[in-house]
Amino acid sequence: MAETVTPSTPALLASLDPLLRDWLPRQRWFAGKGSPVTGFSPVAETELLPSDGRLGLHHLLVRAEQPPAPAEAGDCYQLLIGVRETLPPRLAPALIGHVTDGPLAGRTVYDALYDPRPAEVLLEALRTRARIGGLRFERAPGQEIRDGLVARLLTAEQSNSSVVYGDTFILKLLRRVVPGVNPDLEIPLALAREGCARVPAPTAWLRAELDGDAYVLAVLQPFVRGATDGWELALRELAKGEDFTAEARALGRATAEVHTALARALPTATLGHSRLEAEVAGMTERLAAAAQAVPALRPYEDGLRSAYRALAQLAAEGRTWTAQRVHGDLHLGQCLRSPSGDWSLIDFEGEPARPLAERRMPQPPVRDIAGMLRSFDYAAHSVTPPAPGWASRCRAAYCSGYAEISGADPRTDPVLLRAYETDKAVYEVVYEARHRPDWLPVPLSAVHRLATTDLI
Repeated sequence: MAETVTPSTPALLASLDPLLRDWLPRQRWFAGKGSPVTGFSPVAETELLPSDGRLGLHHLLVRAEQPPAPAEAGDCYQLLIGVRETLPPRLAPALIGHVTDGPLAGRTVYDALYDPRPAEVLLEALRTRARIGGLRFERAPGQEIRDGLVARLLTAEQSNSSVVYGDTFILKLLRRVVPGVNPDLEIPLALAREGCARVPAPTAWLRAELDGDAYVLAVLQPFVRGATDGWELALRELAKGEDFTAEARALGRATAEVHTALARALPTATLGHSRLEAEVAGMTERLAAAAQAVPALRPYEDGLRSAYRALAQLAAEGRTWTAQRVHGDLHLGQCLRSPSGDWSLIDFEGEPARPLAERRMPQPPVRDIAGMLRSFDYAAHSVTPPAPGWASRCRAAYCSGYAEISGADPRTDPVLLRAYETDKAVYEVVYEARHRPDWLPVPLSAVHRLATTDLI
């Protein structure tokens, strides 16, 4: 492995620029959809395998420039650029393009995570706790990584990229990165210290230290062999007409165990009048913006505002709630069931579009609960005809399971639950209108229910 090649960074990025402008916006994890990329500015470049050989590997952190935002405010992306003379057919989906000038002129560049050899370079660096330029490959005390594990990229669409090593480990490589403490590492480490088995403990991780800022770039965790994610499992059971309430109840218990451990591991806060005022103001602003963007939401706007007004009224009367660290983006796809039937929660990054400081703020646990309840509703509308009764039974079972561990059933605080589920449904309306118009009736059906009743 080579050290950082700082002098070549401008020339390297200039030669890649026209290729990346076309390739980057087509990636599932690219956050700037709908606005053209007008250029790139380098943040860091590290050569992990020299490009003068048969196979080169460059680790890049680049800022994508998109108007009207200033260049320095563009999103920063992590890229693993492989370099070959020509690509073998098996790597055709990874192609970025053919370089015509600069230090890589005449070579072919591609997304290196599709290629086992470059992906295995990352695991070896984690195994040996390597330090390469500004990159810090770190391993948890007492954790071992054996060599010789074959890498394979998981190709399911997601907001980051994941590589599995020999069914032993899974590496989540963050694509859009920001400086600071990333909850996708912070929370699993805290839960590991608490002995919470519901979340796989980090084995190793990759950080970068650049100009006084620290970035979390990747996290390696044990791979749960034979596990099925909750979304796939729910759809499979729905297709067979099978009941899912036992699994929903178990998932509620697992969620409560994680929340309980997080409340022990990390600071909590009291959610009183002033904080609730700010929360309600944010919800109301999001609703107004959503109604402006999606006309179909406008008939329900006043009914939805009543959910927020009811919560503000409780706070004004002196009601308080406990806020703590939560998952932040909980749904069926963020849960894994092992072959033994145990549930695990994964992906604690939170909603990537939200600022990091906001994702790390204590929140009422009902935020996670609302996300899961909405997920049951989505699953029920993924079959023809929709199965709203299935969703209702799952939602009830999930809340009952949660209460078995936490001692508090979310349904006993209907005003709080309705407000947070409304906020989630409003977000879904905007997302579906922009990205999946065919799915828009799913959150709109929830909007109709939430605008007219305070029951879940």
